[in-house]
Amino acid sequence: MRAGAVQLTATADKAANLDGAARLVAEAAGQGADLIVLPEMFSCTGTGAELRAGAELLEGATAAWAAAIAAEHRVTLVAGTFIERLEGDDRLANTCTVWSPAGERLAVYRKVHLFDVDVPGAEYHESAVIAPGDEVVVAPTEPLPIGLSVCYDVRFPELYRIATLLGARLVTVPAAFTAKTGPPHWEVLLRARAIENQVFVVAAGQVGSSNDKLHWHGHSMIIDPWGTIVAEAGGADDDPDGKGSVIVADLDLDAQEHTRGILPSLANRQPDVYRWPAG
Repeated sequence: MRAGAVQLTATADKAANLDGAARLVAEAAGQGADLIVLPEMFSCTGTGAELRAGAELLEGATAAWAAAIAAEHRVTLVAGTFIERLEGDDRLANTCTVWSPAGERLAVYRKVHLFDVDVPGAEYHESAVIAPGDEVVVAPTEPLPIGLSVCYDVRFPELYRIATLLGARLVTVPAAFTAKTGPPHWEVLLRARAIENQVFVVAAGQVGSSNDKLHWHGHSMIIDPWGTIVAEAGGADDDPDGKGSVIVADLDLDAQEHTRGILPSLANRQPDVYRWPAG
């Protein structure tokens, strides 16, 4: 199996974003990728007002685009996230969808952990616009079920362990990881999620600057269950024209089974001991 991650710079211009994403998906498919992952908010990002203006219902234009692109290239497509307009809620959802090579929707995941932080240089309050999801989702894809997550979720290992126990052998992390927090945290968090759950991780990030306040880390990665980075994209300095890039890597399923056999950390769990503290 060959996986690909698309790295790009999205803005509030949805048509331009989708055109750029289509070009990069085609490039990854041309390199033999069977599974392709797009970044968080790949079809529209920007200010809160711009997110509201670009929001769509689940069956909207971005979904139609994703279904058509997956079918055109005969790939499994993890369509990063788009901003979903929820029925009966003034807030929106940050929603990831998964599409089969036939263009059929296989799964929907709404980002659970919202990026509400006051880190200097990365101040952001996602919950002012976005409502959190309430479900761990594993997409029933072949040959590897995919655990779904988005960006800030990567700081919450519980989500990934539950997805693994539900059968995920690969997890995807569409992201818009900030240029401030990316250098110290991005790689170590992704590799930790791979190592502790002995899963493949495909993390597709935005790169560069979407506007004068939104600056992204890039460095999309594909990581194996041993924690080895098998493919990595660059940062903003490596994409001066803002055209984006793709990475691809072969996933060795037999090696995953070997890793789980020689270092059986999942089998050695002691769930009877694990109790959440009160309060």
